[in-house]
Amino acid sequence: MTMPLLRRPALLAAALLASSGVAAQDEAGTLPATVLPPAPAWSGASEALIAASGDPWITPAEATGFTTTSRFAEVEAFLRRLDAASPLLTLGSYGRSGEGRDLLMVRASTGPAAHGATKPVVLIQAGIHAGEIDGKDAGLMLLRDIAGGRAAGLLDTIDLVFVPIYNPDGHELMSGWNFLHINGPVAKGAEANARNLNLNRDYAKADAPETRAMIGLLRRLDPILYVDAHVSAGFDMGYDITFTYAGWGTYARHRNTADWLQDRFGPAVMRALEDGGHLPIIYPSPVDTRNPQAGIRYSPEGPRYSTGYGDFISVPTVLVENHSLKPYRQRVLGTRVLFEAALRIAARDAPRIIAAKAADRASRPSRLLTRWRPAAEPIGHVENFRGVAFDSYVSPASGREEQRWLGRPVTFRMPIIGQEEVESVILPRAWWIPAAETPVIDRLRLHGIAFEVIDAPRTLLLDRVTLVDPVPQPAYEGRFPLQATMQHRQGQEVMPAGSIRVPYDQPNGLLAAALLEPESSDSFLAWGFFPQLLTPPKTSEDFVLAPLADRLLERDPGLRAAFERRLAADPAFAADGDARLHWIMDNGPHADPWHHLYPVRREP
Repeated sequence: MTMPLLRRPALLAAALLASSGVAAQDEAGTLPATVLPPAPAWSGASEALIAASGDPWITPAEATGFTTTSRFAEVEAFLRRLDAASPLLTLGSYGRSGEGRDLLMVRASTGPAAHGATKPVVLIQAGIHAGEIDGKDAGLMLLRDIAGGRAAGLLDTIDLVFVPIYNPDGHELMSGWNFLHINGPVAKGAEANARNLNLNRDYAKADAPETRAMIGLLRRLDPILYVDAHVSAGFDMGYDITFTYAGWGTYARHRNTADWLQDRFGPAVMRALEDGGHLPIIYPSPVDTRNPQAGIRYSPEGPRYSTGYGDFISVPTVLVENHSLKPYRQRVLGTRVLFEAALRIAARDAPRIIAAKAADRASRPSRLLTRWRPAAEPIGHVENFRGVAFDSYVSPASGREEQRWLGRPVTFRMPIIGQEEVESVILPRAWWIPAAETPVIDRLRLHGIAFEVIDAPRTLLLDRVTLVDPVPQPAYEGRFPLQATMQHRQGQEVMPAGSIRVPYDQPNGLLAAALLEPESSDSFLAWGFFPQLLTPPKTSEDFVLAPLADRLLERDPGLRAAFERRLAADPAFAADGDARLHWIMDNGPHADPWHHLYPVRREP
């Protein structure tokens, strides 16, 4: 009898355990508690936010003592009840997932501002990684408290839009075998969506329907603050609630909104968390989880991430990264405190944020940083970093030394590892895209990047980019990324009618640069949008190519000199007759118009 392929991780794990004689667990089962490091006892003022056991508006997570989290249907039912009971809340949908589930959103509002003006919006999302689900249950608590009048004044000058489950298809793949490093709830959703795409790597390329819907919501709301709730991996430490922003330190692409986050948002939220009994810190992204004292990393971010995308579109964006080893109850309460504190500081500073966004959107940096590397020396230190002691043991399974966290607090001086520039590019006046490149043009429209379509041919001095030694990379996030060295050459070209001109001088010009500059790590080229560039050029018989190549070398001294340099530098090339002929044809005046030629032109 043929058995069906086991696709879900919980079923596969159960099958492996059964085949090895170990009792299999059901889908909601978890690993023994002893596998995770011990969590210190915790109590704080934020516990007062928990609803009493008899409260008719207790959330599903509160009702089980934060041991479980609700399924999609339970979340929707709870929100429908709140919507029906409170005039402050409106439940809706901003799209559908790959499997057809509603992408739920709740707007919390007291109505228009004075004189009917639209109020600024704070957008908070949870569950983009559906197993990192603290934000969902914290948000349900917050909405309950808003509806019940326990958050007085919170919405006087702003509106809240809350997305409880960004990734509902992954959310419904609940298993105790998902996110094994996260201490509760008992069963969690999966990281990726129904196509196995990590949605927090998809903002730039926008392949998933969930991503496309969120980008549309961001454009519609243009929030003054965007909060994305996650749970970290990494090493054990004393901190429970951590958060950060794109380019923490000096690495933001847009400085005004970044300065507001660092100078105003961070201190206000830190104080609120500390008052609630939590121990917050700016997210300490580890350089080496096996050696925590090696340092924490600060670096630029690209627009594939929510925080990087927010930075490129000048929307202040916060990444919440709760510490995975702290109990679920503690993490959810800390997130609930953070959400309310974020709303309060955004409400107080709304005019300041709006001015910062406007200043960033009016800025036109002349360069784009495209590659960087860790700095040779730390750029600073966190004094008295609250770590956790560990020792090592030899694991029979791995055959090597592994960490064993001991739950005992230690402090040390933590280095901060910054980045130094390796490569940056001078940005052009515009980019030109052939009308046939519809997948790229579609995404420009999605991202709100302005462009014009010319109705008559134009002759222009343009920068053409040839890929040198392009190498497709292993499959990643549904695509085959491409790496190559870029060779730039300027020359006169005629762009035909229907061609697309994307000017840099626009509010989303920096995002356009990140997507269209070939050296950018999140460009459409880097994500593999142009596989036709790798198709070998059309060829002919050697008895035709050889004499033709001989004549090209005779007539073109520059081509002959470059050919001779290549022969001298590469003995394998010199010994390969086919490679020699193809090189001459590829570099001659009538080269194949597709082979290794980036179709997007740059207007200097």
